Amino acid sequence: MTLPIYPIHQDPGPDFFSLLDKYKIADNKERSLGLSSLDASEFRHGTTVLAIKTADGVVVGGDRRATEANRIAYRSMEKVFAADSHSAIAIAGVAGPAVEMVKIFQIQLSHYEKVEGIMLSLEGKANQLGQMLAAHLPLAMQGLVIVPLYAGFDLTKKLGRIFSYDVTGGKYEEFDYATNGSGGRDARSYIKLNYVENMSTNDGIKLALAALAEAADEDSATGGIDLKRKIYPIVATVTSEGFKRLLDSEIEELIEI
Repeated sequence: MTLPIYPIHQDPGPDFFSLLDKYKIADNKERSLGLSSLDASEFRHGTTVLAIKTADGVVVGGDRRATEANRIAYRSMEKVFAADSHSAIAIAGVAGPAVEMVKIFQIQLSHYEKVEGIMLSLEGKANQLGQMLAAHLPLAMQGLVIVPLYAGFDLTKKLGRIFSYDVTGGKYEEFDYATNGSGGRDARSYIKLNYVENMSTNDGIKLALAALAEAADEDSATGGIDLKRKIYPIVATVTSEGFKRLLDSEIEELIEI
């Protein structure tokens, strides 16, 4: 078996779906993927995530539970990642594609920095993530929705910034805080009542932990603090010094176990 050779003007390139369309192998992208018969609720979903602006940068957090419909599928999912040295991404939605999107995003930022010799601006990084979400829209329309939060320290403006997104790739800068996921509404309500402008990083961390605990108390898809298994929420900070994830021992001290 040999690979087909195309003239330059007929080469379908790396787009697999264009090749299918060219030879009428599938009527549409959804049918070729077989997604029309899938129940998206049966895939693992991650919730809840949040980001809070502080005087020194931002605090990003998330619970650890993943669900499949009304079942707990996984108790210690990672939902907060370092996008690069000075930014973080937190994922809500279908877990598998979301984690893969994070990996690709990390590679793109690293590749740009190596090729250009400078770090992409925070605004540019946020725009790039929006473009990735827009490209994911066909799958999102099938129920495989990814809705991340992106936050980081803007080295040019010397402050923390937070960006939220919709499924179409629309990017929206948040001024003080943002939440997402099934417990996002409860977490947002708690933060709204307790947020103080220019709060310290330590106070921001405590507020994030309290908001996630409030969300877990109201939303069954949000995991709380699991003392038996020693599973705690993920909390990270991004300041001028870079991304830093809190250790479980540090979180234990803050929640006064």
